Amino acid sequence: MLIPWEKLEEQTLLNIVDSFILREGTDYGSTELSLAEKRENLFKNIRQGKAILVWSELHQSIDIKNKMDFLNGK
Repeated sequence: MLIPWEKLEEQTLLNIVDSFILREGTDYGSTELSLAEKRENLFKNIRQGKAILVWSELHQSIDIKNKMDFLNGK
């Protein structure tokens, strides 16, 4: 189920973004970015609709996915 990020409280969205960023194994490429830079990039992608928030009923968890990957079943 898609979660409209605009309807979340600011702190809730920040917590979701931080949780995603801090997960072990999240790859940000060859250049290491600060937490603030990672946040800024992810918020930008969310606002532009390139990244979406997805709730998994099966796993009872929320994730942030690339919109095109999600739509293509990846």
